[in-house]
Amino acid sequence: MNALIQEEEVAQVAVQSDQRSPSQKRQNQLIKIISYILLILGGITMVVPFVWMISTSMKTAAEIYQSNFFPIMPTLENYQHVIFNTAFPRWYLNSFIVAVISTVSVVFFDTLIGFVFAKYDFPLKNIFFLLILSTLMIPTEMLLIPWFIMSVDPIIGPSWVDTYWGIAFPGVITAAGAFLMRQFMNGVPDELLDAGRIDGVSEFGLFWRIAVPLTFPAMAALAIFNFLGNWNAYIWPLIVTSDRAMMTLPVGLSFFSSENGADWHLIMTGATLSVLPLMIVFVLFQRQIIKGIALTGVKG
Repeated sequence: MNALIQEEEVAQVAVQSDQRSPSQKRQNQLIKIISYILLILGGITMVVPFVWMISTSMKTAAEIYQSNFFPIMPTLENYQHVIFNTAFPRWYLNSFIVAVISTVSVVFFDTLIGFVFAKYDFPLKNIFFLLILSTLMIPTEMLLIPWFIMSVDPIIGPSWVDTYWGIAFPGVITAAGAFLMRQFMNGVPDELLDAGRIDGVSEFGLFWRIAVPLTFPAMAALAIFNFLGNWNAYIWPLIVTSDRAMMTLPVGLSFFSSENGADWHLIMTGATLSVLPLMIVFVLFQRQIIKGIALTGVKG
């Protein structure tokens, strides 16, 4: 029966397409051509800077200021110098550790917060949620001084300066992630949670065994975007680190430039290496990214 209905719908579409006038067909084809041209131009605009970055990383210091786009004699000496003669591998490791700590924390706590605000009723619930959302209106620059005071306050405990926790703690929980997960948790059927309670599942078990699997696309998108954001963070790691061995990748790359000039071949080499994890994450999880963005637009 369903097959017959689908065949009838296809036939109707074919009839409607045949009934279009030649001018309408030419107009549609022209629109498609213009759309493809714009997409190609946009793709080239996005790809060219990456190609230029990679080509510059294979040039010598003297060749950078020449007019050629691609290197005449490609060399990997810049990569050897950055990897073996600088603290770049340590900066790489620091960025990875901080990004992983923040991402795991954000995914767990923001998902739990979203579950609580979506599925439980308690006094002043809406007011607390509005207070959480209100923090999104505070610029990050206004929080730098309070964060630094917390990092060095002896009342709180040992100094957090030049520690992984000191770099990561501002991003362990995010209001945007809590809001996102609350919207998705609203879509989890209450009947499933009630059935779990009847079967004797604990409240945390309802969250972990029922709600989390149903909202995994949103969690994946949240994890990916949070990882990318922490990987590229610059201002706070610059403030809270003074030991060069504890600096993250964006902060460390700034040492390749000085008052006397910038070593662009080394900067482009470090930038190329720093982009690799982001490209790998996107290639492996692009479906989750697209699905998460699409579902975010559907949920209200």
